[in-house]
Amino acid sequence: MAIDYSTDVGMVRLIITDVAETEAEQLLSDDQIGAFLAMYGDNVNRAAAKALRTIAASEVLVSKKITTQDLSSDGPAVSKELRALADSCIAEAEGVEMDDAGFFEFIPNGYAKPEGAEARL
Repeated sequence: MAIDYSTDVGMVRLIITDVAETEAEQLLSDDQIGAFLAMYGDNVNRAAAKALRTIAASEVLVSKKITTQDLSSDGPAVSKELRALADSCIAEAEGVEMDDAGFFEFIPNGYAKPEGAEARL
């Protein structure tokens, strides 16, 4: 069945790139994504962040860092990148803009501005 990207579950799938067309190939079930949405008040970015962190934890537990002959797998490195993606989802959920280096700044009016930029009013 095709993924409906207009639904919250579909949007979370798109953000976390869990877009395999068959349920057997998807990392998370619709029920699992629905649970993340329920945990975070149907906030798509926060649910996606939690999904990414869950996948990252699984990657570390299952893949670890393995090197054999000319094949290697670096679960901790993959996990680190997934957690960075989760951080950007949280920043977006909070309405914070991150600069190119991944840093963000809060300003008193509730908006964020990258370093050296003028605040949006």
